[in-house]
Parts: sequence; C-alpha cells; structure tokens
Amino acid sequence: MAAAPNFVPIEEYLRTSYSPDAEYIDGQVVERESTMGENDHSAWQKALVVWFEMQAVRAGIRVRPEFRVQVDAYCFLVPDVTLLDRSRPIEAYATHPPIAVFEILSPGDSLKRLMKKGERYEQMGIRTILVLDPDGPAYRFLGGRLEPLAERAFSLEGSQARFDLDEIAKLVD
Repeated sequence: MAAAPNFVPIEEYLRTSYSPDAEYIDGQVVERESTMGENDHSAWQKALVVWFEMQAVRAGIRVRPEFRVQVDAYCFLVPDVTLLDRSRPIEAYATHPPIAVFEILSPGDSLKRLMKKGERYEQMGIRTILVLDPDGPAYRFLGGRLEPLAERAFSLEGSQARFDLDEIAKLVD
C-alpha cells in the first residue's frame, strides 16, 4: 500500500526555501522534474533572460527566471522564465497573469505533467505559453494543445516585447 502524500499548508510552502525551487500543487510540494543544472537547459534559460532583458524597459516587461506564479488558490508553478507586466506593482510572487511563461524541456519532463502545467497557465489567463526543446522545435500551448510554433518571430500580446527564436538561439552559449 502506497503512503498517503503529506499535506503542506500554503504558508509553510511560501516560507520554505527549496533548492531548486519546488512547485506547490493542491497541498503538496512537488519537486520540479528537470535537469536545470545541465548545460543545455541553463544555456537556453540564460539566452531567454538576456534576450528579454535587452527589451525590458522599452517593451514594458520585467524578466524573472524561476519565479513563482500562483495560478490558482492551491497551486504555485515555477516557469523557467516569466515575463511580467512592468506597469503592475512588484509582488513576492505573481498573482496576476504574466505576459508570457517559458518552459525549457529537460530529459526528465513528462508530456502529461507539461500538459497539466499548460492547462493551469491557460486557466490563469496567461496568453503566451511557450515550450522550448533545446534539441528540437519550439511549441506553443494554446487551447489545451501543444502545437509546433508556426512563426519563429512574433510580438508578445500585452506588451511591446518580441520573441525571435532564431535570435535567441544565437545567444545560446
């Protein structure tokens, strides 16, 4: 018989440091299944941050790597990179829908988990949910589906920021 998962109050989750940061889903602390410390993941995460930091003030965004996003009352997710609306007040964690979230695939990621995260992001009202595969294509989560990016460069809805996969790839070191 499997042990019952331990319920953790939200307050405990919020005051506890996890390394790397963990997510909080329906009363449980969930370690992120990724290889964030590996080169490909880290290089792509840095490239995204650098790309969007170059646009931040002009585009009206704030760029946050591994920033907690409260997608509903009982769920905090930690996207690899989050873009926030610069006109909103700074918060300890995001409680309003970010302009965009980016997930970078790792060998340990499961499609089921990724789809569930996409659904939660979408239910919160996040309009741009992008998934990047360091070894392959990029995807957009939209309408409950994960679809290959039709365009490699486009403006991000709700900001003046621009996503350009080819230019971001040039920043991967």
